Amino acid sequence: MGKARSKRYLPGFHVLIGAACLIALPTLAEDNREEQERLLEEINSGQPVQIRLPDPEEQLPLDDLRKFTEVFSRIKDAYVEEVDDRQLLESAIKGMLADLDPHSTYLAPQDYEELEESTTGEFGGLGIEVGMEDGFVKVIAPIDDTPAQKAGVQAGDLIIKLGDQPVKGLSLEEAVTLMRGKPGTILTLTIMRESESAPIEIDVERDIIRVNSVKSRMLENGYGYVRITQFQSETGADFRAAIEDLMADNEGTLDGLIIDVRNNPGGILQTAVEAADSLLDEGLIVYTEGRIQSSRLRFSATPGDITSGTPTVVLINGGSASASEILAGALQDHRRAVVMGTQSFGKGSVQTVIPLDETHAIKMTTARYFTPDGRSIQARGITPDIEVRPAQLTELEGRPFFTEADLSGHLENGEEDDLDSRARAADEEDSSPIDRDFQLRSALNLLKGMKILDRQQNGAQ
Repeated sequence: MGKARSKRYLPGFHVLIGAACLIALPTLAEDNREEQERLLEEINSGQPVQIRLPDPEEQLPLDDLRKFTEVFSRIKDAYVEEVDDRQLLESAIKGMLADLDPHSTYLAPQDYEELEESTTGEFGGLGIEVGMEDGFVKVIAPIDDTPAQKAGVQAGDLIIKLGDQPVKGLSLEEAVTLMRGKPGTILTLTIMRESESAPIEIDVERDIIRVNSVKSRMLENGYGYVRITQFQSETGADFRAAIEDLMADNEGTLDGLIIDVRNNPGGILQTAVEAADSLLDEGLIVYTEGRIQSSRLRFSATPGDITSGTPTVVLINGGSASASEILAGALQDHRRAVVMGTQSFGKGSVQTVIPLDETHAIKMTTARYFTPDGRSIQARGITPDIEVRPAQLTELEGRPFFTEADLSGHLENGEEDDLDSRARAADEEDSSPIDRDFQLRSALNLLKGMKILDRQQNGAQ
């Protein structure tokens, strides 16, 4: 592996597919360097030097250090099996970090390498973003077009067994290790699902995961759809290109745009900023606040909305986290888009990866991020402007209605009307993805209504 680098992470979920919310930031050492430079300036100027000594009350009490060494010694002497000193020390480090919050962790060489590879869009795994809840592995979101998604794993599932191994009692890292394996091998997941009265088993075939983070298509004439599955290193540029392609296919403009970040677990912070910047002319996009100077950042938009103000809807749900919430929150605060769907996940903390050497690091929460209006998303999430829950609609069969056209001797309309072609078009529309996705259809209907209202207002003027 190359030279160790200090990086800033946002999503904080352990990622089976390797996705990470990454932002390159100054290292923590730069805060100490500023203090050293201040001291040198005072020494060179001949002024009295002010040295800030640590507060004795804030230092680790000697009794606690003795307690630690006593526990260490007891384990060495009396544990049922002999334990290596290095293993005990690494376990102590893991315990310290794990007790802080669910996203702080110790990165051994394999974990560190996986984190470094997580932004490439190609890695091994099942294709799910996971966290821990009540001692079980919780599925934050299955990634589109991955083995887990194809096998039927859903956001919110609790994994209670991996093969024959119960999950209870395992750390998240241990569970992830069990889930990894040679592509082509099958792992049986035993899952508790809210809609099921008993555990269900799902067989998932491991594979190399290659995720195309941006997908787009025209829903209807004038109405574009862009789906972001996660925020990878090229997502910002791909998002912009997708919108430009949609506009080119529709004579250079769009009547409406839908951005779908449902079940998007997050990704690289800068690419979420780039995506928001594509639709904003100016203003703050997101900022972070922490105890150290390097954790206080502000990201602002540059001039130029590539859609020139096209009405936009952002779709979110409980699987939308971190970088997805940054995009939705920024567009919502700037009144640039209507946010529709259900409450997002609420991952609003920032993790810094601090290298310890070439192969080891710690990932530690160092800041919270805030939307332009100063809202903290942590443990709250983004509240949609219009709440639309997933639903499956079926048409009700009723008694047939007679129309004027059914009456004998009715007058003709006077205009040519190909009823057969219209019927065929209606059948094709019924089979479209829009009719299978109630939230997507609701977003499209909203954009159509906005377009009609805009046309009426302009016509009145």
